[in-house]
Amino acid sequence: MNYKSSLEALLFAFGDDGVSKKDIQEKFEMNKESFEAFLEEFKAFYKEGDSALECVEYGKNLKFITKKEHHALITELLEVNTSRNFSQAALETLAIIAYKQPITRLEIEEIRGVNSDMMCRRLEALELIREAGRSDSVGRPILYEVTDGFMDVFKLTSLKELPEIKLEDLVEENGLFKTD
Repeated sequence: MNYKSSLEALLFAFGDDGVSKKDIQEKFEMNKESFEAFLEEFKAFYKEGDSALECVEYGKNLKFITKKEHHALITELLEVNTSRNFSQAALETLAIIAYKQPITRLEIEEIRGVNSDMMCRRLEALELIREAGRSDSVGRPILYEVTDGFMDVFKLTSLKELPEIKLEDLVEENGLFKTD
């Protein structure tokens, strides 16, 4: 097995979540010392080489990030992308956050009825939403709120400018918003 290319594939496939060092070590069937030596060499290759990527360790997970020297280019392109039309999923997620903030991802998913993890990450990368702290509920999930960037994109000076929504207007066929 080519450990280097295998680790690259794993880090690419798992993206922002990263991969547990323990899981990789077990899959590669390496003892702790051999694995740590391999890992240090792997990280050094990306840190010192010509790659735009860097292998970093957050907690007990490994993942790829882009090197700092590419931040301006990425930010510039993301700004260009914010002028594009938003998908229905993006608009739904933004509306839920704007009206219900601060709100957890789980609460967003309960309203939308679909997983919203990637959408929240994209909106956060576009600087339309941000972390507003942590909920006091079990697991202390992240609370989200809209940003000044959201206000700029939608030409709002205050969230009070959002149209008022009456609960009876939200009754849907699936009963998700019943007014019992």
